[in-house]
Amino acid sequence: MFPVHNTTKNILTVSKLNRLARSVLEAEIGQIWLSAEISNFVAASSGHWYFTLKDDRAQVKGAMFKGANRKVHQKPKEGDKVLVKANISLYEPRGDYQIIVEHMEPEGEGQLKQQFEVLKRQLASEGIFAQEFKKQIPEIVLKVGIVTSPTGAALHDILTVLQRRNPAIEVVIYPSQVQGDSAVSLICAAITQANLRDEVDVLIVGRGGGSLEDLWCFNSEQVARTIFASSIPIISAVGHEIDVSIADFVADMRAPTPSAAAELVSQDQSTLHNKTLILQDKLLKAFSRLQQARLHQHQAVKQRLLHNHPQKQLEQKSQYVDQLHASLQSAIKQILTQVKQRQEHIYSRLSLTSPQKLLQRHQLRLQELQTKLQRSCQQLVDNKQQKLLNNMHLLDTVSPLATLARGYSISFKHGEIVKNTQQVQVGDVLVTRLEDGEVHSKINQIQE
Repeated sequence: MFPVHNTTKNILTVSKLNRLARSVLEAEIGQIWLSAEISNFVAASSGHWYFTLKDDRAQVKGAMFKGANRKVHQKPKEGDKVLVKANISLYEPRGDYQIIVEHMEPEGEGQLKQQFEVLKRQLASEGIFAQEFKKQIPEIVLKVGIVTSPTGAALHDILTVLQRRNPAIEVVIYPSQVQGDSAVSLICAAITQANLRDEVDVLIVGRGGGSLEDLWCFNSEQVARTIFASSIPIISAVGHEIDVSIADFVADMRAPTPSAAAELVSQDQSTLHNKTLILQDKLLKAFSRLQQARLHQHQAVKQRLLHNHPQKQLEQKSQYVDQLHASLQSAIKQILTQVKQRQEHIYSRLSLTSPQKLLQRHQLRLQELQTKLQRSCQQLVDNKQQKLLNNMHLLDTVSPLATLARGYSISFKHGEIVKNTQQVQVGDVLVTRLEDGEVHSKINQIQE
């Protein structure tokens, strides 16, 4: 027998019980950090993630909604060790106790971030990040150096952007590993080598995206101090736009991606062409002013010499002025020739990417298709004509006229064909059709 209750004030429904339990869990425990292993991971079509977090003794269900999991760099997989920030909750319809994850990172990233903040504060206190130590990036870059992996996607992206925007820029690659234990020393060696050779206007140092561990070599104190000591301006291009490294803070300029770094050091060809024209115009004007100044100087000297009659000095001075004038003209012509050659080189590079050749190939293809179309139409007409001739021949074969041509005849009585003796009588007039005309005859006798 069940006990009889005299009051209903303490009787709960299941839904009310679950709602009360959820409120207690969320209010009393709140937000926590949890270190665990991922299992039973499911990425739903809605974009939400569902999984189990476990250790060697227990497990708990978890969920991470799509608004939060978009910030996770790499989707977790079965067996991953993770560190999560979550809120305790309860799924009321089933009464399942679970945690709602707001942040997830590989378990080792927490320690790395602490190391990152410690080094960042140390270097900042030394003034390494100060703006006063930043070197100016040249407005016009003729030669750029790249410190990165020779097989990585970052190098391909940089070269693609430079080729598209300004193919005239020379590129020097200082290969280095950008991930792993030996990456730090190799990056520093590449930057040092670039400074010793002193052959480029600016250095791009970086790599493509990855996890915090993948990018960790750019958070090294040794790399930071090598970048700070560089006499060549350095652009840091590490990872994606959301990735931030110590190298970004110490470099003379930070680019959000390797492609963006290539755009920073390259000018569009049309802009470069306009600047070339402006410099050419300035050079011609400067030459004209200098020539006028030399001419006025020559005239002044000539007037003074004429006044004092030093004939020999005048001849010497005049010859010297002529030599200077010739040297100046030669120097100006040489500069103009170099500018023109460089401009022609740029134009020739541009002509290689001209759509004219592509248009010519399409025109040739169009002509081939037109020829094939005409040939197909003519063949269709010929086939139809041959078929018509065959049909005419067939009709001619079964024509009554052809039968008459072989010696047969057709007799008519009052316009009707006579097929048997029952249709005629003695004395009837028949019309007989032959190949070349008609014969009218009268029946004298009928023989069956």
